[in-house]
Amino acid sequence: MSYDAILLTSFGGPEGPEEVMPYLERVTAGRGVPHERLVEVSHHYLALGGVSPINEQNRALLAALKDLLPERGVDIPIYFGNRNSEPYFADVLAQMYKDGHRKVLAWVTSAYSSYSGCRQYRENLAQALIVSELEGKMTIDKVRHYFDHPGFLAPINEDLNRALGQLAAKGVEATDIQIMFATHSIPVSMSETSGPPGVREGFEKPGGTYAAQHLAAATLVMAELAVQSDLAPSWELVYQSRSGSPSVPWLEPDVNDAIRTAKEAGKKAIVVIPIGFVSDHVEVVWDLDNEAKETSEELGLEFERVATAGTHVAFLEGIVDLIKERTDGVPEKALSPLGPWPSFCNPDCCPNLRKALPVIAEG
Repeated sequence: MSYDAILLTSFGGPEGPEEVMPYLERVTAGRGVPHERLVEVSHHYLALGGVSPINEQNRALLAALKDLLPERGVDIPIYFGNRNSEPYFADVLAQMYKDGHRKVLAWVTSAYSSYSGCRQYRENLAQALIVSELEGKMTIDKVRHYFDHPGFLAPINEDLNRALGQLAAKGVEATDIQIMFATHSIPVSMSETSGPPGVREGFEKPGGTYAAQHLAAATLVMAELAVQSDLAPSWELVYQSRSGSPSVPWLEPDVNDAIRTAKEAGKKAIVVIPIGFVSDHVEVVWDLDNEAKETSEELGLEFERVATAGTHVAFLEGIVDLIKERTDGVPEKALSPLGPWPSFCNPDCCPNLRKALPVIAEG
C-alpha cells in the first residue's frame, strides 16, 4: 500500500512546571477524576522538574527512525505529533499537508488494544483532520498492534536476563523471585470491551482482549527466558497508575498490593517488567522506580526493574518491520496465537462508551 509520510503518534506530556496541571486537566477531561487525584499526580511531575520524560524519549526515537528508515528502504519522511501536548496532531497534519503529503501511516506508541490505547488516538486524529480542514483531503491509516512482535519483546528479554543475573549475584534463587508484568490499569468496563466483538468474547472477565494481549506477551517473554537460561520464576500480570473515580472498578491487582502478597508468600525479590509501556515515562519512573521500589524495600525485598524497549535497536528494527508490512506488503511477524493483529480496526472495536465519535483507519 502506498503512503507518502509516516506520523509517530504519542500521548504527550508537560515540558515545564507551569504546563503540568493544564496537561493533566486535558488528559482527564470528562472522566470524573477527582481534583485531589490530579494534585497528587502533579506532584509526581513536579518532582521530575515538571517535565515528562516522554517527549524527549519520543524525539530520540524520531531521530533514530529518521536514520534507520532510509537504510531499510523506506524513503518517505516521518513526523511527530502528540495527543495531549505540543506538537498537537492538528498542527502537525496541517504542516504535513503543506509539505505535500496526502496519505499518512501512523505508528502509535501503544502496543495493545483498548479505547485509550487505540480508538481514542483514531478519534483524535479524525478530529484533527476536521479542525485543520483536511477531512476528505488527507487519509490516515494506523499500524497494527504489536504486543507480540519480536522487536518489542526482545529488549525486554535481554534486560530481564540482566536483572535476574543481578539477583543471582546476590544469592537469590529463582524460586524466591516473583516477576510482575506491569501495565496501566484501565476501567473494567473499558477492558471488557477492548478488542473486536468475537475476539473479546472469547476471554474471561475481567480483562477482555487488553488483558489477554498482555498475558500473551508475558507468556512469550517467560518462554524465551526458559530457553535462554532454563529459569522459571513465578510470574503474574499486575496493574498500576489508576487515576479514575474511586467508585469505578479498575483492573487489579495493583502492583504494590501484589508486592505485599509476594512477601506474604515468602518471596525474597521482585522483578517488575513494565510490559505495557514502550518507554520510561512518568508512570514508569514514578510509579515503579519510586513507589513500587519503596514498597519492596520497606518489606525487605530485593527489587529490580526491567528496561522498556525505548530506542533499543531491536525495537527500532521492529517498528520498521511494522511499517514495511504496510508499505511493501512484507509478511507480518508475530509470536503468539493472538497475532498478528489485523491491520484495520473493526468498527465495533474498543468502543467509546460515552459517545460515538468519528475515527480514522476503520476496516
